[in-house]
Amino acid sequence: MKAIITVIGHDQIGIVAKVSAKLAELHVNILDISQTLMDGNFTMMTMVEWQDSVKFEDVKSNLESLANETGLDIHIQREEIFDAIQKL
Repeated sequence: MKAIITVIGHDQIGIVAKVSAKLAELHVNILDISQTLMDGNFTMMTMVEWQDSVKFEDVKSNLESLANETGLDIHIQREEIFDAIQKL
């Protein structure tokens, strides 16, 4: 499965490291990553994929826990949502 993860929040040391470590722990592979700072705010978009043995809801709940721990806004959406929007 492929998905897109967005991370937004006040810039702090180790955001990329924390998110990528959590994804590695869940056996989620990062395919592409883009990040930038906008007036002290960190933004990141990441395309990820994983095997069918990993459930979307497990990845989502783990990222929600990480968001609560770090004070970041972390969201994940299935790639199919973006594909469906492009077809409209």
